[in-house]
Amino acid sequence: MRKKVFAVILFCFGAYLSILAEEVSENSVVKNNWGEKLIRSPFGLGLDLQTKYVWRGMEMMTEDSAPVLFPSVNYTYKNLSLYMMGAYAINGKYAEVDLGISYTWKGLNIGFNDYYYPTVDGKEDKYFGGGKHTGHWFEGVITYAPEKIPFWITVSNFFAGADKYVNDEGKEKQAYSTYLELGTYYDFLDNNRVSLTAGAALNKSCYNNYEHDFSVCNLEFKYTYNLVFNSGWNLPLNVAYIYNPVFDKAFINFTANFAF
Repeated sequence: MRKKVFAVILFCFGAYLSILAEEVSENSVVKNNWGEKLIRSPFGLGLDLQTKYVWRGMEMMTEDSAPVLFPSVNYTYKNLSLYMMGAYAINGKYAEVDLGISYTWKGLNIGFNDYYYPTVDGKEDKYFGGGKHTGHWFEGVITYAPEKIPFWITVSNFFAGADKYVNDEGKEKQAYSTYLELGTYYDFLDNNRVSLTAGAALNKSCYNNYEHDFSVCNLEFKYTYNLVFNSGWNLPLNVAYIYNPVFDKAFINFTANFAF
């Protein structure tokens, strides 16, 4: 009889603890002001600093050159990523606004980008207008970077927008500038890395001043040092030697990548 009474008491006590645990668990869930459970933010912030803005071998500021800041925000959901990024020279002589969306699957990344280059005088800009004189460059890009092989290949094409040239008949035509890039890298401890990049324009394009067909326009050697803080935060710093065979120009560029 005593064993049965003890069993009943033990069962009731266990049920009580189970209910209490559920209440504690429910009460311990932190909720936002909409009453939803707080989750880790899918947003990320970034601020990059470059001593000279060089992109795919192209010198983006040929006159009044100055260091450029790149503020950015990105949103990631599973394999889908969206970003907004600006580029602003510290002397006020250059500005850029970029938007993009991409999807990654097993090392394959497919994306679309909108590069917008406003003039120095903002009164002349029309972000949603301009017609054939638009300041937008629309690009489709595919990158394949296998996880277990230190290699990547990128192909991009400006399929619409301001990427135009004047042909021999004096008519303005869409250039469809196409860029091919191959790269490899070698990692050290703490994710320090050296990388080699070779990029080429596949047609008469913005990468070769619309004057050549196939032409190598970007050769780059870069070393990245990952500065690790006690908090666990990393600050990648890199220096790149860049040579552009098309214009016979070379650059040494320093970049700091702040990510939050």
